[in-house]
Amino acid sequence: MTYVMSDLHGHYEKFRKMLDKIAFSDRDELYVLGDVVDRGPQSAELLFDMSMRPNVYPILGNHDFTAAILLKKLCSQIEDDTCTDLEDPNILGLIASWQLDGGQATIDSFKKCTPDAREALLEYLDEFVPYECVEVNGHKFLLVHGGIPFGKRNVPLKKQEVCELILERPMYDLRYYENITLVTGHTPTVTIDPAYRGRIYHKNGHLAIDCGAGFGLPLGCVRLEDFKEFYVE
Repeated sequence: MTYVMSDLHGHYEKFRKMLDKIAFSDRDELYVLGDVVDRGPQSAELLFDMSMRPNVYPILGNHDFTAAILLKKLCSQIEDDTCTDLEDPNILGLIASWQLDGGQATIDSFKKCTPDAREALLEYLDEFVPYECVEVNGHKFLLVHGGIPFGKRNVPLKKQEVCELILERPMYDLRYYENITLVTGHTPTVTIDPAYRGRIYHKNGHLAIDCGAGFGLPLGCVRLEDFKEFYVE
């Protein structure tokens, strides 16, 4: 079976509960639509677990993108609480903004890792791809963290801007494709329609699956074969 979830935000226990709930096995496939890190307490543990599963496919989110860049700047002295060896004020400003947006939890999680483990996790973050195209039972899906600008929906995916793919907020009231379901994270479903608070949004050819797990709401997961939804607190 083929499963999709998104925006785990360092909540490793929710991830493990979901794998148990769907009885995830080596015969299944799981796509994680980004924002694996930040906010929650176990980003490193979550990344390590995912990296050991050849049938789990990570897609790049904006938090993963930022973490991959800034952790490389910090890892040489991540055991310290200061960044005194970083002289570029622009980098220091980015790090400060990231810390306030959940990055401090990721830094704290990485502090617990050995240098070799940190290096391995950074290499894994570099493997995250900006999108995936999947066909299940003859139905086509485009999987992306943020989305695609409506005006660029027919631009070849390889020519799309990565920054837009990870940051775009789709227009969920418009159908983008006739025969493709656009599957996205990034935008908590409660902000699309309050009726979908903590639940997956499925309308107009969209499948929005960020149910707000990073903000204390349930983690959602959908099985693409039959669109069955699963939730864990």
